[in-house]
Amino acid sequence: MKPVRWFTSLWFAVSASGVAAAEPALAITTPMAAPEWAKLERRLLAENVPACREFAEKYYDGRGYVQCFVRWGANDGPDDAFENFTGWPELHALGASDEIARVYVKTWEGMIRQYSEAKTTEVPAGRDGIYYKEFSAQSDWMHHGEGLKCFNLMGLSMATLPAYQARVRRFAGLYLGEDPAAPNYDAKLKLIRSMQNGSKGPMLRPATALDWVGDPFDPTGFKLGHGERTYAEFLDHYRDYTEVVGDHFINLVATVLPANAYLLTHEAGYRNWIVDYMDAWLARMAQNGGVIPSHVGLDGTVGGADGRWWSGAYGWGFSPVNPVSGKPENRNRIARALVGFNNALLVTGDQKYVDAWRTMTDAVNAQARTVGGQKEYPTMFGAKGWYGWQRTPWAVGALETWYWSQRADDRARVGPNAWVDYLEGKNPAYAEAALRQDLAGLGKKVAKFRADDSVPEKRLADNMMDANPAATAALVQLMWGALLPGREGGLLNARLRYFDPEQKRAGVPADVGALVSAMSATRTVVTLVNLSATASRTVLVQGGGYGEHRIESVEHGGRATRVGAAAFSARLAPGAGATLTLTMTRYAHAPTVLFPWDPR
Repeated sequence: MKPVRWFTSLWFAVSASGVAAAEPALAITTPMAAPEWAKLERRLLAENVPACREFAEKYYDGRGYVQCFVRWGANDGPDDAFENFTGWPELHALGASDEIARVYVKTWEGMIRQYSEAKTTEVPAGRDGIYYKEFSAQSDWMHHGEGLKCFNLMGLSMATLPAYQARVRRFAGLYLGEDPAAPNYDAKLKLIRSMQNGSKGPMLRPATALDWVGDPFDPTGFKLGHGERTYAEFLDHYRDYTEVVGDHFINLVATVLPANAYLLTHEAGYRNWIVDYMDAWLARMAQNGGVIPSHVGLDGTVGGADGRWWSGAYGWGFSPVNPVSGKPENRNRIARALVGFNNALLVTGDQKYVDAWRTMTDAVNAQARTVGGQKEYPTMFGAKGWYGWQRTPWAVGALETWYWSQRADDRARVGPNAWVDYLEGKNPAYAEAALRQDLAGLGKKVAKFRADDSVPEKRLADNMMDANPAATAALVQLMWGALLPGREGGLLNARLRYFDPEQKRAGVPADVGALVSAMSATRTVVTLVNLSATASRTVLVQGGGYGEHRIESVEHGGRATRVGAAAFSARLAPGAGATLTLTMTRYAHAPTVLFPWDPR
């Protein structure tokens, strides 16, 4: 595949047939008084930029290196350094200044070099570099996912970068058997061979606390974010994290790597790998009463030789003792597995992956008990059966399941949710309130990092994470009609996205506001407005975060215009706006990170 170009000499609108056309498909000329929500969106897009620039200047040097005590470790390792830029790729893709992308790319490249140069002395996997071949040498996919969460969203607006394109392919190859030094995947049994894996390959022995914690150091004078006070307590925290050999539901996050490559190239091998791996997991769920196991043996059996399907660090039965409190804590990280189900749905459009999660939800809640007249539902499973009881039904992934299916029974499981209530017309004040809240939060984050007087040699990689000012939550929900990207490192779930064909970039053009105010399985309501009093703006509206949804028609001013493609363009006269009702077929197209005008 030829690299995608940043710019093209011609502007194209997508016609109803999906073929490039020379003129916009929709002209919006009706004056609209500037809505408050639109003015707040434009403020957020503008004010994020200097705040984020100042954050980067404070905590990263001219090479893009993070200014902290660099360590390997699950508590404060490289994943945290990269997580400090949470929201930045989305911010650029929404329409913020190109400066956001420039600063982000500089620090991304800098940290890859920095963590490749940094080496461990005690931890075996990190002795050739904490990053090896530009990828984390060996870790679990909770931490891999967190470290890659920004990288996995770069394709929204930066997929043209040659370094991004090369890494997308190489990183996927670590799990497709393309790198003989990293035999992470068993293609015959369709399993990842350990929950500790990476560019150094799988860990095929019990993990030690040292493998998780990193080399010894004196934590005196550091701000420790997990409650430990000494290095010994760091080790105690991870003393029970030994069971890592074999596949684990947390490895489903790894499907994001071939998903990235498929979105870029549309090569069938990447899609087929995701389908093969996820279908193997669906078969294991069926064998296990509908519940996804947290341990699959190297022989491919659910639970391995002893049948302990619930075992493994971060698994169904994982309740290690916190050394600070002296009490066990339930640490089932099943929510991370949602990434795999999402990626399989995205590349196939097949609702069977959503059905499987719904079936598991029903299976877990079917184990409810009644104590003292009160119904209780489990969240954990161990050698003695179900435990971790709570008084509300188990609802991990309820919001995602509803978003993917748009079914009424799935909506009922979500319960009260301010954003979903807004989409249903029950919370009309939500849009402005959410945007104002993010503006206030941005100011508080700036004040927080300005007040930080820590010195780099006593600063850990996660210390500045809570001061990252990027405020994107309300913009993502309201402009795109999207789920908020989580820490797990998944791709974007969005009903709509926007592109500026005149500037040849992702995001709404200058002065344009967009508000998704209602959604159903086949319908989306969006308002577009141009706040400029003198300049017309053209915006290209795409169905889905990656063009996966087909826009069948657009209703405007009582008249329906057929589209029948992944995108259409609208020309907004100065001061004009309109509320559009889109009829859509979801998951109808192969998803892509290419811009709508790029050659396929």
